[in-house]
Amino acid sequence: MKINKTTNSSEETIEYASKIASNFKKGTIYGFQGDLASGKTTFIKGLLSGLGYEGMVNSPTFTLINEYEGDSKVIHIDCYRENNVERWVRLGIMEYFNSNCIILIEWPEIIKTILPSNTKFINFENIDTNVRRIFTS
Repeated sequence: MKINKTTNSSEETIEYASKIASNFKKGTIYGFQGDLASGKTTFIKGLLSGLGYEGMVNSPTFTLINEYEGDSKVIHIDCYRENNVERWVRLGIMEYFNSNCIILIEWPEIIKTILPSNTKFINFENIDTNVRRIFTS
């Protein structure tokens, strides 16, 4: 899946992610890379909407892991506040990696030493106020 999109608002980011959600497959790990406030969680909100989830979506910054049930089970992981890879292993992250869920990881670079080699990365770049470039590398 190739992505190269510039959005001009949070609403546009959500709408775009919702439209391409069917490209996100079970059993695949997606890493979301970018600066703080670059649109990662906003994009994930749109993805979850496009995958049939109708509830509230929050970043798991403090809880570390959120699970959502829509058309597919989605695991949303945020590594920002926990940079100890061994703690992630103790929390059971490898079981998630081996599941048939869609895995969405914010700040994947923090756990890069344990990420499977087939992890797909989506990058977020602030261009201007509310303008973001979303792209795969």
